[in-house]
This record gives sequence, C-alpha cells and structure tokens, in this order.
Amino acid sequence: MPKVIYVEHNGTRHQVEVPVGLSVMRGALDNLVPGIDADCGGECACATCHVYVDPAWLARTGTRGEMEQSMLGVAAMTRDNSRLACQIAMSEALDGLLVTMPEGQH
Repeated sequence: MPKVIYVEHNGTRHQVEVPVGLSVMRGALDNLVPGIDADCGGECACATCHVYVDPAWLARTGTRGEMEQSMLGVAAMTRDNSRLACQIAMSEALDGLLVTMPEGQH
C-alpha cells in the first residue's frame, strides 16, 4: 500500500499507509494526523486541508481544478506548491508522497 509522509509545521513527521483511490486528506483524517481538519469533509468547499506538496512530487499530483484554485484563493499562506489534500487521489505512483502543513493549521 502506498505511503504518504505528512509533516506538521513544527517538523513532526507522520508516515501513513493510504489505500489507492482514497484522498491524501482521508489518509490524514483516518490516522489522526494533526493539521488536516477537513471541515467540509472533502467536498472542496473549504481550505482546511491545505498542504504544501514537496516540489519533487508536485507534477505527479495532477493539476488544480477550478474549484480547488478558488478555495486556495481564500487559504492563508499559499505557495506555488499549495494543494488541497482532498483533491489528491492516492495511487501507487504517489508512494512516498511528502506533504507539509502550513503553520496556521495545527
């Protein structure tokens, strides 16, 4: 099963197995990873699952959709590598994916 490495803003790392087809957000919630609140439940209607995707992985996570881009517009501290974890579906190709949560999410 592919793994995601979630890094809290303070550097604490959580390596979690996330089944193929589930979102990076769901993997965090199911494993109680701090920093991913997912207030909307993964409906791309908030930005509380905002993550920074490590640049080495960014191309493999796909492109932002229009709704995701809109939601990131209201997120704090966005960067070029900002994504909503609810919009990244796990696949074998993402085994080892590294994401970091912004400081404002903890």
